[in-house]
Amino acid sequence: MILLAALLLFVVSLPPVAAAMQIQPVTGASGVEAWLVEDHSVPVVTIRFAFPGGAALDPAGKSGTASMVASMLDEGAGPYDHAEFHRRLDDLAGQLRFSAAQDEFDGSLRSLTRNLPGNADLLRVALAEPRFAPDAVERIRGEILAGLARQAKNPRSLSGRLWMYDAFEAHPYGSGVEGTEASVAAITRDDLAAFAAERFHRRGLTIGIVGDIGKAEAAALLDRVFGGLPLGSDDSQIAEAKPLDDGALVVSRAAVPQSVVTFGQTGPKRDDPAWYAAYVLNDILGGGGFRGRLMKEIREKRGLAYGVTTQLVPYRHAGLIVGSVATENGRVGESIALVRNEWQRMREEGPTAAELEDAKTYLTGSFPLGLDSTQHIAGVLVQMQQDKLGIDYLDRRAGLIGSVTLDEARAVAKKMFDPAALSFAVVGDPADVKPTRPPKQQKF
Repeated sequence: MILLAALLLFVVSLPPVAAAMQIQPVTGASGVEAWLVEDHSVPVVTIRFAFPGGAALDPAGKSGTASMVASMLDEGAGPYDHAEFHRRLDDLAGQLRFSAAQDEFDGSLRSLTRNLPGNADLLRVALAEPRFAPDAVERIRGEILAGLARQAKNPRSLSGRLWMYDAFEAHPYGSGVEGTEASVAAITRDDLAAFAAERFHRRGLTIGIVGDIGKAEAAALLDRVFGGLPLGSDDSQIAEAKPLDDGALVVSRAAVPQSVVTFGQTGPKRDDPAWYAAYVLNDILGGGGFRGRLMKEIREKRGLAYGVTTQLVPYRHAGLIVGSVATENGRVGESIALVRNEWQRMREEGPTAAELEDAKTYLTGSFPLGLDSTQHIAGVLVQMQQDKLGIDYLDRRAGLIGSVTLDEARAVAKKMFDPAALSFAVVGDPADVKPTRPPKQQKF
């Protein structure tokens, strides 16, 4: 019976509600607020939530603290040790997940409706009464260090981390969420407990609930899970930041047949008035599949790489446009030159009218396809609240994208794309690339 319940939880497909979504604000007696989408087609409820402040608030010299907390919360809490916590979660066919990002600490719970009270209690104690047992701390530390050792042999991971550290260095965004071998080794149980005590509070908490639950039951659920957390205060101070944008080309030598190149520069933050024009321009330049100019130039015409993409990365305190490409060592310089050329061409010419219309059509038409589960819909509800988009955003989204004009897109392209600022971080053994300076050093 438990196996059958777990199987049902995994095979939930696109909820009918995704086609005509009604978002309701819900407030518990404790004052905790959430956005709710009811879907009674299957007996499943998903909760997703985010606390403000993530890895960017890790203590100095102890990057990876937030990430380690995320790995520890289901390792025993309240009256349950590790084994009993997981036994009970399995018996209830629940799915509980936690993760850390630079600007927030995220979590989610998926549960069959009939098991929601028991699963909700497990989530409550995980947040309010995590044990951080010493033996579990050391076991999880070992797992994290093993993962970092694997990353240290992965050129794609190294290239991305090298670019971020080179671009931001002393700012928290320059440190990877997972930390380094040295920083993870330095984290203590007290550091983990302090993070949970300081960050898990009701102020700034954003929550999305989707599934087989009504408004009154959702309000009671908010109180049950989150109502006992302290009100707290969001007094964290993270400095606004910009990447170095010095147009550098740095290389970290590695004995691999292909080099991985990460490239990028300053981009818009989510509240930038130019966001929607930049969003469309990014798709035209580095959209997935074979839509983007970079894919056409680098893969279709020359076969230099399997794929090349760009994306907007809107941190709370910095905006980026970042891309990556992997190519054989002998043709790295050619690939970098093509990226620079397309950056320059977008700056000087902007998009064509046809490119603009195709991108707008794709970005508006493909979005509903991502609302393929209660988990994804709940994630969108949380993101909408974090970005202060308004509860009617989904009704307005297509219009916001569709209203981007050719003149606006060309003006934003001229301002945003700066070949002189575009920097590159290469991990591999490129034969035809001359670094402009050594990379800033950090042991990952």
